[in-house]
Amino acid sequence: MAEDLRSRFTAALKAAMLAKDTARTSTLRMILAKLKDTDIAARPSGIEQVPEEQIVAMLRGMAKSRRESVELYRQGGREELAAKEEAEIAVIEGFLPQQMDEAATRAAIAAAIAETGATGVKEMGKVMAVLRAKHAASMDLGKAGPLVKAALGG
Repeated sequence: MAEDLRSRFTAALKAAMLAKDTARTSTLRMILAKLKDTDIAARPSGIEQVPEEQIVAMLRGMAKSRRESVELYRQGGREELAAKEEAEIAVIEGFLPQQMDEAATRAAIAAAIAETGATGVKEMGKVMAVLRAKHAASMDLGKAGPLVKAALGG
C-alpha cells in the first residue's frame, strides 16, 4: 500500500471536516476511536500500534456488526437507522482492500489444498492456515471456510 491506513484515516477525516460532511466525519471519528482502543488493548503484549492486518480485521468486524444491525433495524421497521448504518458500512469498506471474487477465492483454495496436500475435512485447519497467511487481507475467510470444506469432500 502506498500509504498506510492510519494516515488515510487522518487525511479522510480532515477532508470530511473541511467538506462539512457530518456523517462521514462521525464515522471516521468512530473508526479512529476504535483503532485507539485496539492499540491500547495491544499494549500489555508490548505492541505500541497494531499492524495493518489487525486494522483490516478491526474494520471487517465493524462492518460485520453494522450489517447485523441493518438486518435488525429492517426487521423492526426502522429504515432511517438502517440507512445510517449502511452509510457507515460504505465509509468503512472504502478503507478495506479489494475482496477476491468467488473464482479467485476458489483458485486460492485449490492452491492451498495442493500446497498442504490435504485430502479430507480433518485437514481443513491446515488449508485455512495457509489461506489466512497468504490472503487474510483480500479474502473473506468466513465465506472461504464452507468452500474449503466442500473442496475437501465435507
